[in-house]
Amino acid sequence: MSISTPGGPERRPTVVSTGKKPAAGRPAAGAKAGSGKSTGSPRTGGKGPRKPVAPVKVSQGRAWGPIALFVAVGVLAAGIIGYGAWASFQGSKPWDKRADAIEGIVNIRKSDPDSLKYESHKSGPLTWNYSPPVGGVHNAAWQNCMGDVYDAPIANEHAVHSLEHGAVWITYRPDLPKDQVDKLAGKVRGVEKTFMSPYEGLDKPISLQAWGYQLKVDNADDSRIDEFIKDLRVNASVEGPTALCNTGITATGTTPRELQQQPTQ
Repeated sequence: MSISTPGGPERRPTVVSTGKKPAAGRPAAGAKAGSGKSTGSPRTGGKGPRKPVAPVKVSQGRAWGPIALFVAVGVLAAGIIGYGAWASFQGSKPWDKRADAIEGIVNIRKSDPDSLKYESHKSGPLTWNYSPPVGGVHNAAWQNCMGDVYDAPIANEHAVHSLEHGAVWITYRPDLPKDQVDKLAGKVRGVEKTFMSPYEGLDKPISLQAWGYQLKVDNADDSRIDEFIKDLRVNASVEGPTALCNTGITATGTTPRELQQQPTQ
């Protein structure tokens, strides 16, 4: 059966649908072979899939407050740990090494050991190489050194014997202001193997003595005073820690007692 084409050979023939679906894998009639373009989605109006929207980044300033606090706490903790380690190390040193580390201390045990030697107790006035004396020959009687605070000068001969027993003797100029004297007294009262008294002719306002050691300072607020007491009290004893500081001379005055009037130790 022939199909007529009205209008002449220039007109395309009309395609009559047979109602059959195109075979799988083959393009439908009128579709261009090899075309992979999508025909669009109904939701996008046939314009294809939407491009993903990039998130908007919000620039925020760095939180310096918490950071500074954290750093400060860290520095403080490191300082505490470091100081604790240093203090522990210092405390583990022998007492004489700690004493030698005190700024300005004079160690007569090293510089002039012969001045500390003596053969026996002696009565009457005695002489020394240092003022106030720090050891050597002395009277048989010792000055009471149970935290005694003397308001007048005492005999050197008795004081040196107390140093031999491990006491620390604090001396000061008679014109030292009262508040300074009171501060010194606060370091002495109630502390066994310490005593203090005014002393004429000091070249510094305050002078501290232990057997073979001396430290001179300008005021009672000097932290070296506490270091001197801590390191040398008892430790500097020539006769050991059990040497007595009680039952000694409690009177003031610079004239020493006669030998036969006092116990010998």
